[in-house]
Amino acid sequence: MSDLTGTVVDRVAFEVERGKIREFARATFAEDPVHTDQSLSLGAGFPDVLATGTHVVASGHQRDQRGFVEKLGLELSRVVVGSVSWHYRRPLACGDALRATRRVVDDRTRESRGGGSLRLVTLETEFLDQAGEVAVTQREVLIERGRA
Repeated sequence: MSDLTGTVVDRVAFEVERGKIREFARATFAEDPVHTDQSLSLGAGFPDVLATGTHVVASGHQRDQRGFVEKLGLELSRVVVGSVSWHYRRPLACGDALRATRRVVDDRTRESRGGGSLRLVTLETEFLDQAGEVAVTQREVLIERGRA
């Protein structure tokens, strides 16, 4: 497989919904009431309840997972997620409409410590809000182990 750096993997659009915020708050044991109580969120100066820090992973439900794996030429049985990080430029709130573009920012192969090779594919997703501003950037590294 050749270096796919710069390749757009996919684009998705979705809204930050109150029900999903509640689900993420419960799943991540978020205790701050700005995630669950609209009146407290408004009182704190926010436009509505705030999404939790990992909320944008909900975009995965909008993606063609099989198509993304095929586009990158990965064999899913040999892939693990090496890391995921998020950089928020502003908090996300209920009612935000996001458009996301995920692209390959690095694609390289290196030797593993135990012999064989590892392919490291770094993906970056920019989530633009309704004003066209970057609200969140997500970075993930996928590691594909070489064939045994």
